Amino acid sequence: MNNKKYMKSQRIRRKIFIVLGVVFAVIMIGGILSGTISSRFGSSQQHTQELVQPQTASAIIQKISTPTISNAPALGNSNAPITLVEFGDYQCTYCHRFHSDTKDLILTNFVKNGKVKFLFKDFPINDLPADRASTLSSEASYCAADQGKYWQYYDELYNKWNGENTGWVTKHSLNQFASNVGIRDINQFSQCLESGKYAGVVADNFNLAQSIGLNATPSFIFLVNGKQPLEITGAQPYAVFESAINQIMA
Repeated sequence: MNNKKYMKSQRIRRKIFIVLGVVFAVIMIGGILSGTISSRFGSSQQHTQELVQPQTASAIIQKISTPTISNAPALGNSNAPITLVEFGDYQCTYCHRFHSDTKDLILTNFVKNGKVKFLFKDFPINDLPADRASTLSSEASYCAADQGKYWQYYDELYNKWNGENTGWVTKHSLNQFASNVGIRDINQFSQCLESGKYAGVVADNFNLAQSIGLNATPSFIFLVNGKQPLEITGAQPYAVFESAINQIMA
């Protein structure tokens, strides 16, 4: 490799592969982290309870790489060498952009051929106290998962996206989305949503994101063979993910 190509490769590597220093700080000090996201991301008061976070590298990585519930499995081969985890908010503008522009290309080119498995973790930072719409969307996705429709509902939420805190997320619309994706027992879905069955699950994901220092959506964590956490932040173009995956595999 000539010097020009080497320097370009190094610049790409520095741009893409940002080691999660905060993760390693948590690992080293065994700290307990709590608090809220900056107010510019919206209220997160319902998530501010102090929780004991995983205190070892293996515990943190295990929690990141494991599906939130068994009915919401990873997409792709469970033995794929690379795990890509999206931390997102269903109301987030840039999460919607990632879904529209990039996600399906990653699935087609890397997930379906067994190179990468893809997970989603809730990071509802756009909540307003009045309706907690981002959290409610996440809870609804797990109610859909109870009837085998998690990923269909994930797609439906982003397909019906209509801005941040514009009123498009309501219990009525969430029930309609359930019907759209073919959920058979709408009463069961509605009761699940009304009961707050998955409120704790969503809060756990939120706290996990905070505990590793994430403060924006979407944020993406790569895990290589179950270790070496690496981060990409924002709705980066497909080429950034493609370069990251190819360099990891190389």
